[in-house]
Amino acid sequence: MANQSDEEFYNYQDQKLKEQNRRWINKLSSSFPALQSRNYKLYFSGQLISLIGTWLQIIAQGWLVLKLTNSAYLIGLIAALSTLPSLLFTLFGGVIVDRFPKRKILLITQSCAMVLALILGILTILKVITIWQIGLLAFLLGLVAAVDAPARQAFVPEVVTKDQLPSAIALNSGAFNSARVIGPGIAGILIAIVGTGGAFIINGISYIAVIIALLNMRVKNIAKYKKQHPLIAIKEGLSYSFTHPLIRTLIILTGISSIFGWSYTTLMPFIAQNKFHLDATGMGSLYVATGLGALLATIFISVFSKKVSPVIFIIGGNMLFALNLILFSNTTHLHFALPLLFMAGFGLICQFATINTTIQSLVKDEFRGRVMSIYVLMFLGLAPIGNFEVGWLSEKWGTDFAMSFGAVIVFISGLTIYLARNKIREAYLKYKKID
Repeated sequence: MANQSDEEFYNYQDQKLKEQNRRWINKLSSSFPALQSRNYKLYFSGQLISLIGTWLQIIAQGWLVLKLTNSAYLIGLIAALSTLPSLLFTLFGGVIVDRFPKRKILLITQSCAMVLALILGILTILKVITIWQIGLLAFLLGLVAAVDAPARQAFVPEVVTKDQLPSAIALNSGAFNSARVIGPGIAGILIAIVGTGGAFIINGISYIAVIIALLNMRVKNIAKYKKQHPLIAIKEGLSYSFTHPLIRTLIILTGISSIFGWSYTTLMPFIAQNKFHLDATGMGSLYVATGLGALLATIFISVFSKKVSPVIFIIGGNMLFALNLILFSNTTHLHFALPLLFMAGFGLICQFATINTTIQSLVKDEFRGRVMSIYVLMFLGLAPIGNFEVGWLSEKWGTDFAMSFGAVIVFISGLTIYLARNKIREAYLKYKKID
């Protein structure tokens, strides 16, 4: 009898535990509905692994240039070369994305990125790497990104429903920013153990994850839209984007924030070594602080996106980022710097993720690839200008002035949006109703 009672008790506890697990799964599904899609779950997991590898390369590349030159200007120059192709060729990338199946495009671009990462790793391990080789490989990787980035943005609506789209975009930001948390932390350790070359090799291997995920997704490889001369197609995309009052406003704000805000991350290796006197592991902690804030913003947006106006997320995130970056640029104490970077990361992703979601919810499908290529152009393509600007100002007046100057410009742009917030909110509701 006692054994039977014990068995009944354990069965009850087991059922209770299973019921609790089901409740947690239901809560997770309601907070992140995109995870209900098999295709998106594959895509998300593959991207997360690949992005962690990408952040390994970003940190290792900046550290390698620093050790070869100890120049903030050259760190900015190499970063600019990696994003310059986005400025020059992303609009053509958008035409390709609207013309060919997006999954096939991603398979090609991810494979090319893998090969370039492995080449950089081999040259570094053999100790024959030079600044011009780093610059050339960074530029070639930027060429791949000019097609890959708009393809990734435009591919997401094909693997989720319209109701799942805000969650999918938030989770994309989550994958990116989870990688920003995990990647830099691992990078500092790996650079110490296997060197920068080893970090590049590991990044190359990480691309296999997203390639496998893409191959296992059930997506129709059908090109939907009419074929046009590339320049005519680009003109159509530009006309649509800049005559649409909301998309135009959001794209311009993205460009300003990219040039004067996001570019501060380029200076992190220089700031880590020369301001806070940190090694590679310590530099990773600065990136981790920003990434943790960005990751929290991703969860925050996914949970509250249906309850809070996107205008509030965009304006609030803009100002939160700018104010914390100004404070960060004026502190020399690491224990103050880390929470300031955390809040800056939170604000920056609140702004960018909400802008992305809003544009994706407004754009017509036949223009999606081209509009997202314009968004990527503003987000990544203008980064060379920001990298040159922040590098030049750092050389002339120091990194503190360079970051503060950019943050003030970002704050002014956010203030302008704030003053026009009622008109923007009314226009958003109007266009959503039309859609």
